Amino acid sequence: MKLVLGADHGGFDLKENIKEYLKEQGIEFTDYGTLTGERCDYPDIAKKVAEAVADGTFDRGILVCGIGIGIAANKVHGIRAALCHDCFSAEYCRRHNDANILTMGGRVIGPGLAREIVRIFLSTGFDGGRHAVRVAKIAEMDK
Repeated sequence: MKLVLGADHGGFDLKENIKEYLKEQGIEFTDYGTLTGERCDYPDIAKKVAEAVADGTFDRGILVCGIGIGIAANKVHGIRAALCHDCFSAEYCRRHNDANILTMGGRVIGPGLAREIVRIFLSTGFDGGRHAVRVAKIAEMDK
């Protein structure tokens, strides 16, 4: 799996923690920034990550900002970004919605829970079936 990460200054510390977790697990990733904790605008990072997932350069992405809403990522055609601050959401955004970007809030959850959410998001597949019909309807709306 090809994975891309991104964060603004509000999510920088949690993104760095997630990077350490990914390294520990032997999961390769690319970091699209921010590369410092200096203030930056989250839509700029979200756009880069979302476009790279949408065009197939990466299979999935993870975005971290202060609250994690991910609204900018969902403006990119083909993106299904899901805000997850619990394990259930991380599992079912993948199983039922085939979410391709995980968003989290660096000011909302701690690193231990974030690592578990990432583990679940990356290891859970899409159930397909009746859910594929629903995802196709979302894709139709996206046109």
